[in-house]
Amino acid sequence: MPFISAHPARLYAVAAAALALVVHYVPSLPSALVLGLVGAVLGTGEAVQRAEDRKTSRAGSGIEHQGDDQADA
Repeated sequence: MPFISAHPARLYAVAAAALALVVHYVPSLPSALVLGLVGAVLGTGEAVQRAEDRKTSRAGSGIEHQGDDQADA
């Protein structure tokens, strides 16, 4: 399973933190650009939530996946 589909919440958190750092250290960025990036990050958060919901519902239905890192834990 690719890392992106296995860990979308982790990648989302890194992207949100990176955006905050960029805005903090580059105050000359236009506010319209920053607001556009914030909107994109929020939209990505919705996609991440749906992916996590699918993983949770699959786990609850007893479907096992090969290569799942947490299957043996």
